[in-house]
Amino acid sequence: MSLEVVHTVSELRRAIGERAREGGTLGFVPTMGALHEGHRVLMREAKRRASFTLVSIFVNPTQFGPKEDLSRYPRDLEGDVAKCAAEDVAIVFAPSVAEMYPDGERTRVHVSGLTEHLCGASRPGHFDGVATVVTKLFAASGPCVAVFGRKDYQQLQVIKRFTRDLLLPVEILGVPTVREADGLALSSRNAYLSPEDRRRALSIPRALAAAARAFAAGERSTVALKAPAVQALTDAGLRIDYVALADPDDLVPLDDRTKERALLAIAAFAGTTRLIDNVVLGEETGP
Repeated sequence: MSLEVVHTVSELRRAIGERAREGGTLGFVPTMGALHEGHRVLMREAKRRASFTLVSIFVNPTQFGPKEDLSRYPRDLEGDVAKCAAEDVAIVFAPSVAEMYPDGERTRVHVSGLTEHLCGASRPGHFDGVATVVTKLFAASGPCVAVFGRKDYQQLQVIKRFTRDLLLPVEILGVPTVREADGLALSSRNAYLSPEDRRRALSIPRALAAAARAFAAGERSTVALKAPAVQALTDAGLRIDYVALADPDDLVPLDDRTKERALLAIAAFAGTTRLIDNVVLGEETGP
């Protein structure tokens, strides 16, 4: 079958059912569109793990705050569909807001604990929006292997948690962050960066790499690991949202010393564009 683009849940379930009747298993890549090479890596992993692949393209309004970039978030459905076709995706699900949030809807999915720090602290309600829309997507798609990037590390942990807690028939797979040759993590928001802001943004992967080297050399002081990162971002002219060391499983911030594994997460503004990145010290070598 060739690529099929559907816009309603009923169409999606029909399209999945037709392929599943042939004995196929589903690999699912939920996205907000503006697809780039990082998304294509996720598609390839989904294809490797399943017999056919679904990509959803939906800019989810409930995960944006009132002063965030919902209205200007990049949208290019035609280009996104072409990228999906090039990766042999079977189904693209591109619903309307009304399809995903029926008139009068009142339900949100909230994950406690994991959403209290890092991006959860600076973007109140964001992860309720993420958890709600991904739960809806899983309900619409049914059993699958769902593939996400580790660049959104907190999001990945939240999705793993509610998938387990709600007994959803979904296997969650996290894929390492895909980067440009110079180390910058691929993101749809990179399209907002001016050439100068993009140059400044390179301080983010450099800060992570420096911390990873220090950790590999035996440094465990949280102050010593974070201070050079903060300095690098400040020197580059970025506005820091947070530089945090946290437990990589429960995301609770670490105090004086790290464990044998520690998440170093950064959120910072290059110009008006908020960028995030991370490395799990003791597990990854860094950008």
